[in-house]
Amino acid sequence: MADGAGAEPRGTHPSLLIACALGIERFALRGRRGEPAGPVTVLRTGMGPANAERAVRDALGDDRHRDAAVIASGFCAGLVPGMSPGDLIVADETRDQQGITPCTGSAELSEALSRALPGHTVHTGPLTGSDHVVRGQERAELRTTGAVGVDMESATTLRTALETGPRPVAAVRVVVDAPEHELVRIGTVRGGISAFRVLRAVLPVFYEWHRSLLLPRR
Repeated sequence: MADGAGAEPRGTHPSLLIACALGIERFALRGRRGEPAGPVTVLRTGMGPANAERAVRDALGDDRHRDAAVIASGFCAGLVPGMSPGDLIVADETRDQQGITPCTGSAELSEALSRALPGHTVHTGPLTGSDHVVRGQERAELRTTGAVGVDMESATTLRTALETGPRPVAAVRVVVDAPEHELVRIGTVRGGISAFRVLRAVLPVFYEWHRSLLLPRR
């Protein structure tokens, strides 16, 4: 299910597709703050890799989004000890059993998020995929691979996006479940509320990243 979340098309600017799994994530990401460089759509994929693949493939098959840049966003579980709910993860690559997908402009995204959200730690590194919620020992095992976070949709979202054609892709997640702060249910504890507020604040940075892709390369 998709919702427009930005301005009408201007010129020939490619669109931006922001994919998330949950209704609460879509609600947070539908703000209209900032100035998008082109049309923006927030796509709710549903949970899990299969739903993400189906929804993203269908969306990018639409002429309106055929050349869209894609950002996978929403909440995730952090893997690094010392992480707190509300920390941000910018993937430099996503990983799953199907392989590795490099991300576009990770350093620029990290710097922009640090400026926009002072006081919130931004972690950059591999974001790994899972088909289930990761807890306890499995979380520790994933950390040994070098991954900094895990979620169920980002890797599939970005891989599917590139399978449908060349385009910029990125993944930005907000930590809602950290090693020392395991979350039972989103929104029922302080950590979930903190993560939701951070997610609401990232949209202008996504616009900035999208706009930077349109600048001439020197």
